[in-house]
Amino acid sequence: MDCETDMVKQIRSLDSDMQTLVYENYNKFISATDTIRKMKNDFKKMEDEMDCLAANMAVITEFSARISSTLQDQHEQITKLSGVHTLLRKLQFLFELPARLTKCVELEAYGQAVRYYSKARSILHQYQHMPSFQGIQDDCQKIMANLAQKLREKFRDGGSGAKDLAECVELLLQLDEPAEELCDEFLSHARCRLEAELETLETELGQPGGAPITDILEFIDRGCNIFVSNMCLVIASYQELFVSREDKVQDITRMAQDKLVAFVNCLMETYFSLVERRIQLEKGVGDNSLLVRALDRFHRRLQALAKLLPASNVAAEGTEIVVRATKERIRQYLLALQNFYQDCLTDVRQSLAAPRLAGKESPNLAELLGNMSASVLNQIKSVLAYVHLFTAKDITFSNKPYFKGEFCSQGVREGLIVGFIKSICQTARQFCETTGDKGGSTPPTLLLLLSRLCLDYETSTISYILTLTDEQFLVQDHTPITPVTSLCAEARETAQRLLNHYVKVQGLIISQMLRKSVETRDWVNTIEPRNVRAVMKRVVEDTTSIDVQVGLLYEEGIRKAQSSDSSKRTFSVYSSSRQQSRYAPSYTPSAPLDTNLLSNIQKLFSERIDIFSPVEFNKVSVLTGIIKISLKTFLECVRLRTFGRYGLQQIQVDCYYLQLYLWRFVCDENLVHFLLDEIVGSTAHRCLDPVPMEQSVIEVICERG
Repeated sequence: MDCETDMVKQIRSLDSDMQTLVYENYNKFISATDTIRKMKNDFKKMEDEMDCLAANMAVITEFSARISSTLQDQHEQITKLSGVHTLLRKLQFLFELPARLTKCVELEAYGQAVRYYSKARSILHQYQHMPSFQGIQDDCQKIMANLAQKLREKFRDGGSGAKDLAECVELLLQLDEPAEELCDEFLSHARCRLEAELETLETELGQPGGAPITDILEFIDRGCNIFVSNMCLVIASYQELFVSREDKVQDITRMAQDKLVAFVNCLMETYFSLVERRIQLEKGVGDNSLLVRALDRFHRRLQALAKLLPASNVAAEGTEIVVRATKERIRQYLLALQNFYQDCLTDVRQSLAAPRLAGKESPNLAELLGNMSASVLNQIKSVLAYVHLFTAKDITFSNKPYFKGEFCSQGVREGLIVGFIKSICQTARQFCETTGDKGGSTPPTLLLLLSRLCLDYETSTISYILTLTDEQFLVQDHTPITPVTSLCAEARETAQRLLNHYVKVQGLIISQMLRKSVETRDWVNTIEPRNVRAVMKRVVEDTTSIDVQVGLLYEEGIRKAQSSDSSKRTFSVYSSSRQQSRYAPSYTPSAPLDTNLLSNIQKLFSERIDIFSPVEFNKVSVLTGIIKISLKTFLECVRLRTFGRYGLQQIQVDCYYLQLYLWRFVCDENLVHFLLDEIVGSTAHRCLDPVPMEQSVIEVICERG
């Protein structure tokens, strides 16, 4: 019962849905009924019309059969008459051809005349054995020969336009004129115009040795807009006439192409020589944006010409010119940097050599070094900015392999920056090669300043400059480049040589004073010492001045621990007990031998002093080297002289005075004590009357001095 009830509900629901569908689509059902009724009526009318059409077709077929049967006998006759009519028309054209050709020539309708003749030429040639056709052919050939002559005159006329020129060539080729002669005449005509343009361009270079009339960009613009553009027009016209013809013959095409390539290469070679001459006139090393834009425009226009004629070597030659121009520009910038550096050195030398006015301090070495280093670095940055224009993204040739690789690595990095850094070191090393007792004409202060400059380059400047270059130019080339460590090692070696030379020069200057003071005095007959000699005071003053100079550029350095009484120390040779025992008149004959033996034994156990050893980059080491050279010279000069009693005492006073002041400049005070001890001991050995002065008297004299 439940199933039945459920089924009844579903049936009622379906009935309700069906009624709803019928009500909703009632209008559609009515419309469909009307459409079906109309279709029945239309198909009935169509059947009637088709029956009528079939009847008409039957009538037409009947009439056609009647006409065919009627004309069947005359059909062959009509066909024959039609053929005769066509032949008569052709003969009439042939007989009228000379008159037509003459009329076309008079009206200058050369193209129409050639078409008429081309249409009849094969027939006349075929029937030339007939007298009538032979006469027509002779007349036509005379007329066309006259026409060809007129076309050649028009072809040679310099005032003919490109369209007229093309038409002349086309008609002459249709008249079977030699293609090679036409090619030569076309190129000869074009050569005259293009060479005239090259002569005009050459006048803009100006007189030899003089300035050019226009700037580089305007010169390249005129060359591209006039000469290169006309060259492109000539190439396009020539190819259209002789190379790209529809009826082209392989031999003619190859011949024409070869002539065109030779023609273009010859004239472009002249143009390239003019461009290179103009580029060589660009001597300024400031902003080169005009040069870069000119080269870019030159390169762009050559690419268009190369696309027209790929067989020519225009593109390769043009790229080589751009490459040579950039290499020359880099060379000029390197020379400019070197000249700027030389000017900076000249300014520094003038500052160092300028006379010191009263109340005015001497030039500060640290400021001179800072100004010079900053000026050179700023100049390098400016040059890099100028050169960077060659690699701008909007420059067409910057994407070429050369500019992506070799230009950045071998050109800018190696040729310009590394080359300039090496030239700095080379120039600095040349100051170490001067000869003379006082180091030649090079101021010692300049040696000191350059040594510090090279040391600064080794520690930071070289790395900074090369990093800046690599970042700006994105050096990605795989060719070998100079590593930073190699340049830093070269700069450090140069700084070491300069500092060693500075120590040597300053040591020689002081040594010269000491040598002259020893050689020009009569030490045997001198008077009893009452003062310290002036030269010793000068030595101390000069050493103090050097100490101040070096301290402005170099750090203090490390000293060994010093005794509290270094300035008042009494050497063993100064002590009265040792002096009395060594130099007492009551020596036994063996006493001098024993004294020399003890002195030599003492030297064996003393630390060896290397006078010309390399100095370190600090003030203490520099002063130590200078003092070693000076005291060693003093010692050697003493060994060459003979002394009296007062001569020995004067040396004692001088040496004590030196030890009072020099110990504070050196890294190890024992070094000064040892050398001064050697000087006094050597003097005593060469003294005729070795009676030393009391230590207390020496101290009084030195304190008073």
